[in-house]
Amino acid sequence: MKIPEVNIPLWLNIIKIANNPLNHLDAISKKYGNIFIINFGETPIVFVSDPQAIKQIFTNTKDIKTPGELNAEAALITGNQGILQLDGLRHKHRRKLMMPAFHGVKMQAQGKLICNLTKQVMDEYLASKTFIAYPTIEEITLQISMKVVLGLQEGERYEKLKYLLPTILKSMRSPIMQTTSFLPFLQKDLGKWSPWGYLLHLRQEIFDLLYAEVQERRQQTDTTRSDILSELIFARDEMGELMTDEEVRDLLLSPLFAAQDASAVAITWLLYWVYRQPQVREQLLQELATLGNSPDPMSIAQLPYLSAVCNEVLRIYPAQLFTFPRRVESPIELMGYDLAPGTLIMGCIYLTHQHPDLYPNPQQFQPERFLEKQYTPYEFFPFGGGARSCIGAALAIFEMKLILATILSNYELTLVKKQPEQPKFEGLMCYPASGVKMHISTKTPRPSAETSAPLCV
Repeated sequence: MKIPEVNIPLWLNIIKIANNPLNHLDAISKKYGNIFIINFGETPIVFVSDPQAIKQIFTNTKDIKTPGELNAEAALITGNQGILQLDGLRHKHRRKLMMPAFHGVKMQAQGKLICNLTKQVMDEYLASKTFIAYPTIEEITLQISMKVVLGLQEGERYEKLKYLLPTILKSMRSPIMQTTSFLPFLQKDLGKWSPWGYLLHLRQEIFDLLYAEVQERRQQTDTTRSDILSELIFARDEMGELMTDEEVRDLLLSPLFAAQDASAVAITWLLYWVYRQPQVREQLLQELATLGNSPDPMSIAQLPYLSAVCNEVLRIYPAQLFTFPRRVESPIELMGYDLAPGTLIMGCIYLTHQHPDLYPNPQQFQPERFLEKQYTPYEFFPFGGGARSCIGAALAIFEMKLILATILSNYELTLVKKQPEQPKFEGLMCYPASGVKMHISTKTPRPSAETSAPLCV
């Protein structure tokens, strides 16, 4: 028995994914079920959305591997020694080095920073009365990522990276660059006035700035700093040796981009859904009020309804639609089908999150479902799973909660557009097509500087 194969020309499949990915995936799933093959040129990929199959993919690390070579395209902006490109012991060790910065006491220390940056950026839009949510939130998450990952606060290097990081992401999301990913012959460096040459120019600028920062910080030998860069500079590799400056630089790139871009996408969707459904917003405000006037960030992060709202946003429009690819190394059986060595597999996060038996009325925004049921990591996995799960997932959720809580407590927002927001797929992520335009005004009454204003919100 052969796995069903999606019978559609490559060019048409690319257009459908680019223009309306969710409807396209819904249609494929309705016709072919929980497992199907899509051919991308000469490379067939098996897509899976059944939770038991997802569990097998994430846990059978003997027969199903996650080689870094399958993420080779990402090396363009994450470097050849980034966390996505590493394998085996090196990959496991580097993840272990980086994880503490995204959990526990170190992340708790970032809570006040997240709230203060949110207010600082949002206040800038009060005079204009309107703002576009996605670039605004991206500005907040960019500053957070630069401070948490790099420990940069100000100065010429900070300003240059603040410009270059979102610029290279915009360049990669442009229609012509999306086309080059499927047509490699267009990837020619004809100088920085050509699309590919400009992308390489931006990449080199970022690499040079980060490399210079690594070298400078290694000379400072300041062991009191808690950012990821400082930890990696003094960390020992699996052989007990200090890592090279190039290794440290490349390890910074994935969390730097993820903390900025994926978080901004998720938080923009969060604002859209919360302000589209007044009853959700009202319940969130009531829950926040139970913490009193001086809630600390960790207390906010533990609120159950706030957590449910964030989870429902990540379920209905996950920031990335698919897991990173895996490769079958030994013959296995998956959902009754025999898979030969060399077969490529990807979990479809979106389709799993749309299973009606797991999530009744899956296209409706219902945060209560996460209060009524505990989902397994194979039923709900917005940041992927297994060895390739997103290293910054905890920080992303923490940002979502604190940024939303800060906005709810300090500003009155309304959606400008009454029509439903449409998703737009670029790269691996699903963006709100319009960016979500909103009206903004100051919430009244607002505590003055002399009163005991809330620590975080």
